[in-house]
Amino acid sequence: MNAIARPALVRHFHRLAWLAVLLTACVVVFGAFVRLSDAGLSCPDWPTCYGRATWPSAAQDAAAHAASEIRPFETHKAWREQVHRHLAATLGVLVLLLAILAARRRRLGIAQILVASLLVAAAIPAYMAGQIGLAFALAGAGEAILLLAALRWSNIDLARAAVLTLAVIVFQALLGKWTVTLLLKPVVVMGHLLGGLATFSLLLWMAWRATDLPIRLADARTLRRWVVVGLAVLGIQIALGGWTSANYAALACGGGGWTTAEHHYLDFPKCVGQWWPRADFREGFVLWRGIGVDYEGGVLDGASRIAIQLAHRLMAVVVFVYLLWLALRLWRNPGMRGWGFLLGLLVVAQVALGVLNVKLALPLPVAVLHNAGALALLFVLVTLLARLKEPGTKELGSVA
Repeated sequence: MNAIARPALVRHFHRLAWLAVLLTACVVVFGAFVRLSDAGLSCPDWPTCYGRATWPSAAQDAAAHAASEIRPFETHKAWREQVHRHLAATLGVLVLLLAILAARRRRLGIAQILVASLLVAAAIPAYMAGQIGLAFALAGAGEAILLLAALRWSNIDLARAAVLTLAVIVFQALLGKWTVTLLLKPVVVMGHLLGGLATFSLLLWMAWRATDLPIRLADARTLRRWVVVGLAVLGIQIALGGWTSANYAALACGGGGWTTAEHHYLDFPKCVGQWWPRADFREGFVLWRGIGVDYEGGVLDGASRIAIQLAHRLMAVVVFVYLLWLALRLWRNPGMRGWGFLLGLLVVAQVALGVLNVKLALPLPVAVLHNAGALALLFVLVTLLARLKEPGTKELGSVA
């Protein structure tokens, strides 16, 4: 970044970006806690919770609102969902600030961001007033402005990345709303998880680029290619993990055919006592099943859930082998041994947490840690992608 005099917020852009990374990690992990504790529908209305900006303190406070006819109020769950929404809203404001700072030197950059943000903001009261079509049109127009700006601007720099991140945040808000209104539809829940991790990745890339701490290696280009492959296989596995969770298939291999409680959760590495049990992959991976179905608790039969669990396990083997190989590849480079050790340690820990999820019948702390482990792996890979540079290469842009 240039050393010339700049406004204070611009000088501290990298600190704001790191704050956003930290907040995103909190949102993702807390969101996993909300989902895994079955609190995802604890506030049936959106963006309020039984008509309140926070949440009711008692059941009688919620009884007067129409949302109480959809779902009875549960104090111990409602606060989780609404706190998660407030954390996500705070993140949205922070990303908006980063986008404005990063795009301030682009032609009409700030104007485009502000117009898009106002359109999205106007969609919220329109939705709350029951004008669904108008709300969707306003949010869609705002999203289109952001995406067109990101696509039209040249270079993969901080301005482009920040506006793209803001567009992802807007879509995340829509997915959060649809998670509630479409009653935990699995494709929406999985998309919401992937959107959160995409937001984390974009912000992390921005934070490292703004901090300007490159790792200079002669074979940086080759390593970056291997890291990209690692991100691809990890992304597929995260999507499968989200699909497993959204379809309540995490324990699909532990219960079918067993009659004793001891064997309900000890069935690993086998599945329902077999190495390859009957599995319905076609039914297990139907992405869209219509509207109006309540997916809480899952709607698939045992064979379909087994197919999802088997797919997740098989892909876990692929990710484990590849990322361990990549960790060894990094370890052999004298300047990358720390990163190689960290990547290998996280891969082993993540597999261990996955096994414990099955062996211990999905205890909430272990399940949440498994989600955090995916975030940690993503942190290492995106960090390497952002920092690995060949000697003599220059950065593609800044907020200067």
